[in-house]
Amino acid sequence: MLGELQKKLPELPSSLQERIEDISKEMRLNQKQRERLEQEVMEYYQKSKFEPGEAVGILAAQGISEPATQMTMRTYHFAGSAGIKVTYGLPRLIEIFDAKRSPDVPIMFVYLKSQYNNRDAAKKIAESIVEKHLENVCRKVSINISENKIEIEPIDMKMANRISDMIKDTIKDAKVNVKKHTIDITPKEEMVVKSLQKIKEKILTIQVGGLKGVTNAVVRREGDDWLINTIGSNLAEALAIEEVDETRTVSNDIHEVAKILGVEAARNLIINESLKTMQEQGLDVDIRHIMLVGDIMTVTGKIKSIGRYGVAGAKSSILARAAFEETIKHLVRASIRNESDSFQGIFENVMIGHVIPSGTGMFDLIAKFEGE
Repeated sequence: MLGELQKKLPELPSSLQERIEDISKEMRLNQKQRERLEQEVMEYYQKSKFEPGEAVGILAAQGISEPATQMTMRTYHFAGSAGIKVTYGLPRLIEIFDAKRSPDVPIMFVYLKSQYNNRDAAKKIAESIVEKHLENVCRKVSINISENKIEIEPIDMKMANRISDMIKDTIKDAKVNVKKHTIDITPKEEMVVKSLQKIKEKILTIQVGGLKGVTNAVVRREGDDWLINTIGSNLAEALAIEEVDETRTVSNDIHEVAKILGVEAARNLIINESLKTMQEQGLDVDIRHIMLVGDIMTVTGKIKSIGRYGVAGAKSSILARAAFEETIKHLVRASIRNESDSFQGIFENVMIGHVIPSGTGMFDLIAKFEGE
């Protein structure tokens, strides 16, 4: 019964859901009475989230920034036996709120479906997703100056035809021949050694396996799950792998998640990553503050940073923009464009000494006394 209630009222905390369940049993409420109780509890809960007129933006800024001043500048956390360096602490928080186009250390958390959720399968999948280049599958790659060609000796000749096709797609002006033990690449025109060396380097970087961009993978256990942590991210291709649980696999790259899974998923990632970063430092921040930041960063349907080129720089108030950064630029631009400030926000009213439009300052009180 509690499970059904959780599905119907997902916004309510579990403690309130349990209390509704207990009261319904204790007072023997019928279905109609129970639904009315649920509706009234939900209404009171929604009203109690914050007071009307409360400056939630200011509270959120203070609620996050004050604890953040206690954060250490420990920039890296070494994850797993392979010593993968993962950005944490204040640098990671700045990375999230600045909506950096690509994280310093892009990582994926790859979860597996139940039938593959074991150590051996996880290791096998981890090995298969690490990006492999031609140099990783060849015993020797040499330049034959006398015959003006490059000779490749694959570790496994069964891959020779596949390697040959990849080379043909990459090097257009060359003839590729598969021999008994080698693959020969002969340019159509006579080339000097320097040019052959450039072709050789290009051939060595051809991708022959794994996911592009994934340079390392570490298998670790997390509760009942065998999880694969990767350095480098390629979420689109990772989700297409049959063994991967696409409902839980995620990247720490906000823009990549927005592109692949949508802006709602990006919002959830901002909230989860921010909360995890704060908690990793032992800081307790109300999740509502972080949720508000996640909302304001994604409300337009695109990821916006909290800064001069994002949320703060897009405020309608000229004085609010000028108070944040680049003061002269905003004032000069506003004067050239003949813009005006309507003083609807908090910052601009504080600057000129007006009552802020928040709390009791949101309305005027008109009273009529007896005898007037």
